[in-house]
Amino acid sequence: MTGLPGFDVLLARLASHRQLDIADLSRSAEIPESELRAVFEGTVPSPSLLRRLAPVLQLHAADLFVIADVPVPDDLAPLDARARELVAGLVKDAVVLPPEHVRRLRRLACSLPQENRTEPVRTVRVHEQFERGPGGVLIGMAGHRNLSWSGIARTFLCLTGRYWAASTYGVVGSGRKELTPDLLTDFSIVLGVPVGTLSVLTGVDVPDGPPPRNPAAVDVAELLWDVRRLTVDQVRQVGDMARAPLRD
Repeated sequence: MTGLPGFDVLLARLASHRQLDIADLSRSAEIPESELRAVFEGTVPSPSLLRRLAPVLQLHAADLFVIADVPVPDDLAPLDARARELVAGLVKDAVVLPPEHVRRLRRLACSLPQENRTEPVRTVRVHEQFERGPGGVLIGMAGHRNLSWSGIARTFLCLTGRYWAASTYGVVGSGRKELTPDLLTDFSIVLGVPVGTLSVLTGVDVPDGPPPRNPAAVDVAELLWDVRRLTVDQVRQVGDMARAPLRD
């Protein structure tokens, strides 16, 4: 699998996908055109520029940092690495619930107070580090939803039906396994990012027309994003609420 081009090329692709030119980006993101032009010419984007660009490009800021190969700031990174062991279980419990109950879970997650970080941001281990490429970026985006490789495998199974060992996702990240249109579609579901956007980023063509939407998967992918900045105890609280109807 070939590597990704620089962020200047990716930004141009994303802007074109949204039918935005430099003037549109400058106006909407409130960034001087001169600063944007420098990025389009290969200058490494600043964190403040990425934060401002993300909503205009309809991306989470943390995802845009991953795409730009710029370290994700602490305030955007998952809060508590210990919660990684609970997140996939929450997904499994939530995906079988009625939509209104998943919405209640999301409201609970969003209502919980933002706690201070008590541990440093988790250091990515050597075997989890990849050369810059399409698969590595997608696995990096999944990691910033507080998912381990095992959590990624379990979440894919619950939301897409894809049954792969955790190590296989490492192979995807390393570029040694082909990123196919159907796999890109599954990443789109789990990440909650439109498949067209992922296609633009990775260069993987997808069939015309949107993939079938699974409303339950869409809702749970949003919940997955909501809990990434919660502590392990707070995720456990959301999980307890998710399991309550299953015990009735």
